[in-house]
Amino acid sequence: MQATETKMNPLTKLTEDEQMLKEAAADFAESVIKPKVHEMDEAAKLDPDIIKQCFEMGLMGIEIPESHGGAGGTFMMSIVAIEQISRVDASVGVFMDVQNTLVNNAFLRWGSEELNGRYLPLLAGEKVGAYCLSEAGSGSDAFALKCAAKEDGDDYILNGTKLWITNAKEAEIFLVFANVNPEAGYKGITAFIVDSDMEGFSVSKKENKLGIRASSTCEILLEDVRVPKSNILGEVGKGYKVAIETLNEGRIGIGAQMIGIAQGSLDAAVEYTKERKQFGKAIADFQGVQFQLAQMATELEMARLLVYNAARLKENDQNFLKEAAMAKYYSSEVAEKLSSMAVDLFGGYGYVKEYPVEKFYRDSKIGKIYEGTSNMQLQTIAKILLKE
Repeated sequence: MQATETKMNPLTKLTEDEQMLKEAAADFAESVIKPKVHEMDEAAKLDPDIIKQCFEMGLMGIEIPESHGGAGGTFMMSIVAIEQISRVDASVGVFMDVQNTLVNNAFLRWGSEELNGRYLPLLAGEKVGAYCLSEAGSGSDAFALKCAAKEDGDDYILNGTKLWITNAKEAEIFLVFANVNPEAGYKGITAFIVDSDMEGFSVSKKENKLGIRASSTCEILLEDVRVPKSNILGEVGKGYKVAIETLNEGRIGIGAQMIGIAQGSLDAAVEYTKERKQFGKAIADFQGVQFQLAQMATELEMARLLVYNAARLKENDQNFLKEAAMAKYYSSEVAEKLSSMAVDLFGGYGYVKEYPVEKFYRDSKIGKIYEGTSNMQLQTIAKILLKE
């Protein structure tokens, strides 16, 4: 009955639990994260106290059951929390997004009782997770990966390199995709749980990025890393299913990050245009500025509806592949456009780091790139349309 009621609600109408988490995340973002945003961006590093508080607030294990130390929440709760955090800082937003929509979701869907009992309490309470799929030669063509896993008794020996790994500097639990049978192509891909203290595992080069600078993005090296067979997530040779299905959910999380950036840009623009005076009055009194703000608000609401719709479909066990692709594609377009418009409205002040909009603009660009480029989202949408 509850699921039916949720489906029938307008998409932006939140349940009581969702609203409570939204307000708590928004307050945390404003009171704790906001004063440290500039410092973290300049240092290209998350503040350890903020990481600790994310765990203490339950933001790192929203969907993990209470029996495993998590909040026992819903996918939609993760989405609204990511949105509210990203409204202030997209670096912290993606930090908790990867943990919830990729790593935790992969365990919840594919983990054995033994694996979940061992790892979920850690992910909910103290340890950061990372998702290791991309390589130098496998970006959009994710299944062209070269990372190899060779069977050796009760273990597999992993060798290879992973690139663009979010949360790598902070993480202690890594979901690594490697191929146990390259001759079988993607049907050899297997998902392994790798602990950061396993011999031969190391975090290498940290990327110096345009945006989301406080979020670590690093290269991962695997040199004869011995991983027990008990650390396989799902089944041998079925890692491609883990990757595809988890990334479909992760795209909705990136959509939430993008509408958070867009909301932050709009909020800043509205406040500034009411305060900034030219020709004897606030620039918000000029019709040309009003029209820009109205356009921004309208496009943001369209993006939010797409993201929330995909999230509702997912948590109600309905097909959401096309809707997730639409949500990620359009929200990333809107985030970049609205942050750019905000910079324009701020004028010269929009181009300096003293004001927040230049950071929103830099942070927005990644939305068109990671967890499936905009072109890949369009390809997915078109394929589904042509099959219908």
